[in-house]
Amino acid sequence: MPGTEGERPRLGRALLSPPTPVPSEAHFRVVLISFLSAAVGLVAGVVAYALYHLIGFFSNLFFYHRISATFQSARDNHLGLLVILVPVLGGLIVGVMAKYGSPKIKGHGIPEAMEAVLVSRSRIEPRVAVLKPISAAIAIGTGGPFGAEGPIIQTGGALGSLVGQIFHTTAAERKVLLGCGAAAGMSATFNTPIAGVILAIELLLFEFKSRSFIPLVIASTLATAVHMRLLGPGPMFAVGPVDFGIPRALPFYLLLGGLCGLAAYAFSKSLYWVEDQFEKLPIDPLWWPAIGALILGVIGYFVPRVLGVGYDTIGDILHASLAWKLLLVVMFAKAIALIVSLGSGTSGGLLAPMFMSSAALGGLYAIGVNQIFPGAHLAPGAFALVAMGAVFGAASRAAFAFIIFAFEITRDYNAVLPLMLVTVIAEGIALLLMPKSSIMTEKLARRGLLIHQDYETDILEHVAVADTMDAEPPTLLETMRVREVADLIARHDTKVSKHQGIFIADSAGHLKGVLTRGDVLRSLDQDPSGETSVLEAGNRDLVLSYPDETLNQAAAKMLRHNIGRLPVVERSDPQALVGYLGRREVMAARLRRIEEEYVREPGWIARFRRQPVLGPDGKPAAPNAD
Repeated sequence: MPGTEGERPRLGRALLSPPTPVPSEAHFRVVLISFLSAAVGLVAGVVAYALYHLIGFFSNLFFYHRISATFQSARDNHLGLLVILVPVLGGLIVGVMAKYGSPKIKGHGIPEAMEAVLVSRSRIEPRVAVLKPISAAIAIGTGGPFGAEGPIIQTGGALGSLVGQIFHTTAAERKVLLGCGAAAGMSATFNTPIAGVILAIELLLFEFKSRSFIPLVIASTLATAVHMRLLGPGPMFAVGPVDFGIPRALPFYLLLGGLCGLAAYAFSKSLYWVEDQFEKLPIDPLWWPAIGALILGVIGYFVPRVLGVGYDTIGDILHASLAWKLLLVVMFAKAIALIVSLGSGTSGGLLAPMFMSSAALGGLYAIGVNQIFPGAHLAPGAFALVAMGAVFGAASRAAFAFIIFAFEITRDYNAVLPLMLVTVIAEGIALLLMPKSSIMTEKLARRGLLIHQDYETDILEHVAVADTMDAEPPTLLETMRVREVADLIARHDTKVSKHQGIFIADSAGHLKGVLTRGDVLRSLDQDPSGETSVLEAGNRDLVLSYPDETLNQAAAKMLRHNIGRLPVVERSDPQALVGYLGRREVMAARLRRIEEEYVREPGWIARFRRQPVLGPDGKPAAPNAD
């Protein structure tokens, strides 16, 4: 079986020309992907700007009957009862686009981008990059209670994916470019470059490596620069100086964390419950968005603040400009409008509407505490801001991203402590109530996809072959006959029975080849006498491993060549056999990590109470033999 140069060297060739380390091509690929990410960031920034004004165009057209791209809130319209029909018209248009264009434009964008990474090898159809922002602009411009950030994240991700498909890239590189587009979209929408990078890492890439971090930062930075040039340097929500009441208000923040965790759970469960109800309707899915929009229109007639993105209302809440009764109405009305509309299968983002409802929750909480404890002097704007980041961070399992997000939109360092505390408490509660999924992954989990969002180092990347190999590999003398090996196997000789393949060496111990049980059977089939030498029956075209390689590199060789064992040799002498590495040795390292994770070791208290140490199965672990 001939091999390729550098991957599967023959022993003779390796002996004459020992492998020497060469610069990794991966480092040069990072530079290339970084250049491509710069283009993705610039384009995503422009697309975010275009989407912002496209929403303004449709809002002006449908609510004010004028041609203008200036962003205009829908709450100031004078349509009267006719306002109920405007969202219905938008829902019909989106329903038609989803049925005849692409069903992937439905939803809030981020789960669809995650699905592309997990299922489609980071490939997104070009039409999604066109239809998603247009459908979102129509849905939001006709009063949909959504944000533009989810669609622009998906659109930016689609742009990055398309760039990766145009050029000669790997699936991993396409994933990075998709993440760059998503991070750029988030950054260009809210002027939050750090949060954009972290969001892409937490929700899309599931890795923290230089190959992804460098391009992400470049794309996010350039997209933010586009935002600053076209929309101004300020954040989307201009929040003035706020008294966060640290440390005196910390006890009240603890309770707020619990409320935010419950709110995150309620949002997630309610949204997918509504989706389930629409799935049961005996009508064409084309009409679902129109039905949801009709309910939205009725709510919007009585509470105009729920129509559209609602950035102005979020700003009012953060500035504590709304009375508690209006906060209560806005909190429930926006949440219901969002859940019904998005659950019907239309197109729009979750971020802005959840920000509005959760900010109202935080403001109401502060006002309520001030009424009960007049001496508390809590700032409703501060609690609104903290709740805004905590609810979405807990619901999405992207707590770190939204701690940074809320900090970036205030640029007030005093916000960091309450943000950290409340967000992690909220996420902990949401994790207890929804341990297997989040508002971002529930849709994917229902399709049978397993999404692991915890970050840990790959143990195979941190263990050298020398640390786990069998340092006394069994060998067969090259002059042995196949019948002798067959006799050893029949007698269950420990030298050969525990391995599927045994290495062949000469009298000086130099590696010559490998003999597998399959080789023995084939040789006996051809020569029943078994007089063939093991060297003739075996394989001399070996894949070699080295003591200083990582287990990950060695395992990759096994998978690439579909073999279960590797001879470990010195780099300076490919015939100097120093070890045996099989699947068992590779999995032993993984088993050690599992034991570190689940096996509880005896502590001081256990010694006094004489309680057994529990293993992974919950049963007492066997004592160590000393």
